[in-house]
Amino acid sequence: MPEDLDDVDGPQDVEDVEAATERLKERIYATITMISVVVGLSASDEVDEVGAAATIATAALGVWLAALVADQQAHHTVAGRLATGRELRRLLHVSSPLLLAAVGPLILVGVAAIGAMPLTTALLTSAVVDIAALFGWGCLGGLRMGGGLPTALIAGVVDAAIGTAVATVKALAGH
Repeated sequence: MPEDLDDVDGPQDVEDVEAATERLKERIYATITMISVVVGLSASDEVDEVGAAATIATAALGVWLAALVADQQAHHTVAGRLATGRELRRLLHVSSPLLLAAVGPLILVGVAAIGAMPLTTALLTSAVVDIAALFGWGCLGGLRMGGGLPTALIAGVVDAAIGTAVATVKALAGH
């Protein structure tokens, strides 16, 4: 990171950079988790649109609540008190992308529910869109580090491959 944050393209304040970094980290984590959830659902012959939507929403809510509890516990342990006010708002702000990871899959399941596509297609399309998002974030990271287009594309492929591998392991493990 540059010593002078005025040279950074994006959030200028150290706290803003840290919050943006944490939010993106949470979104990437939730995206990888959601890939494993939708791939697991697509492999089931016994799930319908309502069950898929409930599973996706429950997974996102569960991951968000777990992160919120962990953040609050960590704050309590380090600071000796619960996060309140501004600190609590920051915890909620940083963890909110965990919920956003369910939006795309829920929309696609909704499209399947109205009969526009089979549920399996909707779930696998959701996984592909999430993998593409990992690729995009990797490319953006490569570009922001000044590596140029070839480096950005390599970073995107690596991030998408790693995310897919992690999601596959999670799906195979039943998580």
